Amino acid sequence: MNISGNTFLYGVVGYPVKHSLSPLFQNRLFEYVGLNAVYVPFEVKREELKTAFEGLKALNVKGINLTIPHKEAIVDMLDFVHPDAEKIGAVNTVKFGERTEGYNTDWIGFLNSLKETVGELKGKTVLVLGAGGSARAVLYALEKENAKVYLWNRTKEKAKNLSEIFKSETVSSPEEVLDSAHIIVNTTSVGLTEDYLLFDYSLLKEGQVVFELIYGKNTLLKEWSQKRGAVYLDGLKMLVYQGLESFRIWTGCKPNPKVAFQALEKHLK
Repeated sequence: MNISGNTFLYGVVGYPVKHSLSPLFQNRLFEYVGLNAVYVPFEVKREELKTAFEGLKALNVKGINLTIPHKEAIVDMLDFVHPDAEKIGAVNTVKFGERTEGYNTDWIGFLNSLKETVGELKGKTVLVLGAGGSARAVLYALEKENAKVYLWNRTKEKAKNLSEIFKSETVSSPEEVLDSAHIIVNTTSVGLTEDYLLFDYSLLKEGQVVFELIYGKNTLLKEWSQKRGAVYLDGLKMLVYQGLESFRIWTGCKPNPKVAFQALEKHLK
């Protein structure tokens, strides 16, 4: 990598963010398409986002991804927000230029990675756990695919509010609809820093698909899914697919997914 004054700078902003795998495949993609660019993590605390955002603009950074806890807070700082991101209420991709533009590629990443395993989603029953920014992207994707969606959150009011925005039905407990669910999606942070049962995992069935948005963790939900014969998916492919769409937005280049996955596989081995 020949870094110089002509090197374009991209990155991911979050807190914490040092663990992010995005630099591994984004830098490989820049190399593959022959762009003089580098992608780095920027660890920014919640209360420092506005200062950091103004600094990134001043430093002529070309684009950023955003992760926890900044996806919703960034929206009001942007000149333009894409209608997808506006409805979701969260931005994970910003393109800098004459104006600052915000996009949400999480829903595309989720949809591409899930459909790779289950195919057509129309008519399938999906139980979504959680009601944060990630849940909004998931619900938006499922609404576009005309899936039957049930939503559960520990704070019932948050779930009710989301169900009024996206086509879904709230439940008071996951067990209410677990037996009829083809797919269970965990969008909560449970399993990331602390881990406990969100519902009775022993009720999972063979053939059900369990999708956790976090990756690289041996969670209780993963353990029980495998024990019960369910198909378990983590968020690694979602991370790559959302990143591929971000790359396209920033550069106008349609990246090669195989290159990104090979970069991650090499690292994980």
